[in-house]
This record gives sequence, C-alpha cells and structure tokens, in this order.
Amino acid sequence: MANPSFDVVSKIDRQEVDNALNQAAKELAQRYDFRGTGASVTWAGEEAITVAAETEERCSAAIDVFKEKLIKRGISLKAFEIGEPAVSGKTYRVTGSLVQGISKDKGKEISKVIRDEGPKGIQAQVQDDQLRVTGKKKDDLQDVISLLKGHDFGIALQFTNYR
Repeated sequence: MANPSFDVVSKIDRQEVDNALNQAAKELAQRYDFRGTGASVTWAGEEAITVAAETEERCSAAIDVFKEKLIKRGISLKAFEIGEPAVSGKTYRVTGSLVQGISKDKGKEISKVIRDEGPKGIQAQVQDDQLRVTGKKKDDLQDVISLLKGHDFGIALQFTNYR
C-alpha cells in the first residue's frame, strides 16, 4: 500500500468570485451612500477585477464592500491583491488581481518549514503549482496541516487529495 499523502494548493473558485462580484455590484447600485458616485465593480480580464468610483474614498469603500462579499463566500483575502489606484479624468480606478498557484519560491519556503518544524519522516515535493506531502502515518500528516495553518506564507492555502 502506498504511503498516505495530501496536496497543498492555492486555488480559488472562480464561480464564487463571480458571485461575490455580482453581489458587490448589486449592493453598490442599491446603497444610498453610493448613489451618484459612479461606483462599480467589474471583471477586467480573466484574473483581474476593476473597482471604479468618482472619489478615492468611495473607491476605497467599494473595495471594502467587495472584500466583505469575498469573505462571506469563503474566499481568503490573500487570494486578492489590490493594485495601485489610477486616476483618469474624474474617475478613480483600482485594478486587483486574483492570485492562484504556489510559486517555486513559496513551495521551497513551505517545504523548508515542513522539513525543519514538522514530524520526522515527512517529505514535501514541489509539483508545478502545488506541493505533495507524503509520510508514513496519517497522524503526522494532520500535524503538518495544523503546522502550515499556523504559519502565514502570504498566500491562501488549501489542503486537498488527502488519502
């Protein structure tokens, strides 16, 4: 029998992000404090979202509304990076991007933490944009999961394919 293993991934459900975006756009259209400010939240490509408003304060408030909707949908805010504001005419625009996948550097950092602080006999391998963790005991793998949840790597981590 093969050793127990699990995958560490950083993925987001695009449908849930789309639902959060639609809820935020609806709230911006209905709320009294956003009337007449031109506040909007829209897709700006496959992995980017644009938030626009007439003033910087309203743009910031619209970002907060969108973040609130992401949290309610169970999406980590670490998966959404906000860019620099750009002013064009009367409109403030902020483009944020959705971050998915574990980079090689982050993968090495995570595997180093597992090697240094995790139980003995656990191995971590970087595979493309995910990390495969294997060990002899399932209890050790659960200890690794709680170890990784306790660290902040700057990205949203999910643990899948546990067998």
